[in-house]
Amino acid sequence: MRHRKKRLIKVGNVLVKSPHQLDGIRESGKINTEVLDYVEQHIGAGISTAEIDRWVYDLTSSRGAVPAPLNFEGFPKSVCTSPNNVVCHGIPDEKIILKEGDIINVDVSTIYQGYYSDASRTFCIGEVSADKRRLVQTAKEAVSVGLMEVKPLKRLGDMGHAVHMFVQSRGYTVVEDIGGHGVGLEFHEDPWVSYVAPKGSGELMVPGMVFTIEPMVNMGSPGFYVDDGNGWTVYTEDGMPSAQWEVTVAVTEYGYEIMSW
Repeated sequence: MRHRKKRLIKVGNVLVKSPHQLDGIRESGKINTEVLDYVEQHIGAGISTAEIDRWVYDLTSSRGAVPAPLNFEGFPKSVCTSPNNVVCHGIPDEKIILKEGDIINVDVSTIYQGYYSDASRTFCIGEVSADKRRLVQTAKEAVSVGLMEVKPLKRLGDMGHAVHMFVQSRGYTVVEDIGGHGVGLEFHEDPWVSYVAPKGSGELMVPGMVFTIEPMVNMGSPGFYVDDGNGWTVYTEDGMPSAQWEVTVAVTEYGYEIMSW
């Protein structure tokens, strides 16, 4: 099928999507959400992260779509699976078996007819400690706090500042040097989205702007390091748990629309 050429409109560093392009991102997001729903329904103790990867690949492919992470800059799998003290970019592995008490972030990204969507959820496996469950809930609520700041002519920093203040009020920290991004026509677009930004800073939010809200919330310090062996997996510096939820959101004339969650 021939797809309509993507016309690019920019405001500053931000790609502003046309109504046609928003329709494409919306359809991609429906598949992305369906895949995460499937994972949520089937994940549990005894499941390997490699099995999650197979679910994502098979279901995404069955919908005529492509898992965006697969072979992206050398990433070897179709999904990122990040348990416990893994902040992000965990690589699925047959040897990583989920067990009772784990938490795990599953980050799904989809390409459908050339349009991209991106979202993640952190799942609690069986009976999880109260400390971990509170961390996961805080990360989820932080996204909602950020969404409340998404309005035309506000700044991205207004959203990031609100998220940061909320997470700090719960006694946690936000990872500072890994953030969100524009998305839709490419996997990662401008702008880079910080969740520790000062109020009033950053790009102006305008209708048609599409980006992710995905703060990474650590139980301990915000420090992290990257696995030297694979060059991808990001761990908390102090070994304490990390949790994350992510949505793809479009700015509308009056507020926002969630494209995938």
